[in-house]
Amino acid sequence: MTAEKKQDAAPAKGATAPTQASARKPWVKRSPVDVVREQVEKQRRHVADLEQELTTAKRELQKLDQAQKVLESS
Repeated sequence: MTAEKKQDAAPAKGATAPTQASARKPWVKRSPVDVVREQVEKQRRHVADLEQELTTAKRELQKLDQAQKVLESS
């Protein structure tokens, strides 16, 4: 019975593999220069996102500081 179960399971795995392979994008060969350029752009986007978050956090801190001054003065 164990051999029959293994044989039944094998076609099920084989049936799902071709559908996954056809859904994958084809591999595109890139030069090392292209890879580095892509990494630089990715890092620039990441830094820009972090700068935006920092600006937002600074604004929130200023608002909280103003609120604290108002509370302390009264």
